[in-house]
Amino acid sequence: MNSINQNHDKNDLLNFIHEFVSLIGLGKITQRVNFKRRTNLTLFQLLKWLLMVKLSGRSLYRATTSQSFTSRTVRNVLNDGRINWQRLVCLIAQALIKHLRPLIDHRRRLAFIVDDTLFSREYARTTELLARAYDHDQGRFCRGYRALTLGWSDANTFLPVNYALMSSKTPRNVLGRPAQTTDQRSLAGRRRHQAQRKMTSVVIELIQQALKNGVPAQYVLFDSWFSSPTAFHQLKQLGLDGLGMLKRSAKVSYFYRGRQLSVKAIYQLLKASNYHPKSAYQYSCLVQAHVGTLHFPFRLVFVANRHRRSSYLVLGTTQTQLRPNEIIQLYGRRWQIENYFKFAKQYLRLDKSQIQSYDGLCGHLAVVMLAYDLLAWQERQVKDDRTLGDLFYWLNAALPDIALADALVWLLNQLKSLLKKEVALRKSVIETLLGHFLTHLPAVLTRELVSA
Repeated sequence: MNSINQNHDKNDLLNFIHEFVSLIGLGKITQRVNFKRRTNLTLFQLLKWLLMVKLSGRSLYRATTSQSFTSRTVRNVLNDGRINWQRLVCLIAQALIKHLRPLIDHRRRLAFIVDDTLFSREYARTTELLARAYDHDQGRFCRGYRALTLGWSDANTFLPVNYALMSSKTPRNVLGRPAQTTDQRSLAGRRRHQAQRKMTSVVIELIQQALKNGVPAQYVLFDSWFSSPTAFHQLKQLGLDGLGMLKRSAKVSYFYRGRQLSVKAIYQLLKASNYHPKSAYQYSCLVQAHVGTLHFPFRLVFVANRHRRSSYLVLGTTQTQLRPNEIIQLYGRRWQIENYFKFAKQYLRLDKSQIQSYDGLCGHLAVVMLAYDLLAWQERQVKDDRTLGDLFYWLNAALPDIALADALVWLLNQLKSLLKKEVALRKSVIETLLGHFLTHLPAVLTRELVSA
């Protein structure tokens, strides 16, 4: 009866994956990402198998092999520098958002979320473009990359939309092998060139690519590392309003009450005035940001720092029509990308890949995002309180590990059934084979099989 339940669960998982890939049209999407290997296998087949591997929480080396191909074939495909993995992630997100749009209230503010996380490769030595990456959690440099990620959110569901695996633009910080190709006429060359540029400029490229592939958004949410008048202006040129945490730097100034002041000076001016701090925020004001000689309206919101009462945080946005409470609420949605990073590392092995190729690591990140899209879609469909982690373990339970002793018991039972029926083989021949088989097994397994 136990084996019947296991088979039933596995069929449920296969049906679940088939339903998802059919919903987003993965077969047609894979035809648009420059997959040109001379093989009878399709990228669609390989991605379905990779989804099974990700949901089982295993690496390619320990995964159950397919009857149609080996794990080496999959690694070769992931290492193919001609495949446009970024476009694959964009198209999958766009197809999934298309099915979610009827469920989203028209008053919802759709937003991109930008952030990066450490892609650790501590034991790697010669991986291409391996660099010194700063770990903000531990406060030190380590070997690896920065996984720059662009996400999409409707305040309910978060979906990864685009990404770039960033190295370092400083040659002395590159620890691994240099780029294999620098020819920007090829996709592999453009990908490596992108990895060695400033992240602030790469973010704009990722957003442009997402918009070009039909991903809808009105806002872009980001942390202080991307906040600058230039970044806000570039987003405005794309028809998007930026909203982010600002640095309290004396190098950046805004026009307020006819004077050019820093954020700190504006705060001190408001504090010395007759304005009383609100319950949700302290102060809010309209200023003029500038890029060169170009000026544009900008709203500042000063919020009390919960961790340090003597300090404060500053939010800024080009959407001046939003009320301060709405700005704070919208910026709070940025935390969804942090939850994605934690889940992807804890459950989907984001930073535990054994692939050594730079192109292969880019493909690995795309597969992780595809698996996360699948779980996010399932969480949106079911009406229960299960988290994404609960869903991962629920799907993982549908792929049970069969003990070696159990498999051997099944084999012996099948052979015994042939003995009773005496079909195709003589009884004495089968008994001889069984005896020979048992004598060559370890003593521990022999005792378990005899007792079973």
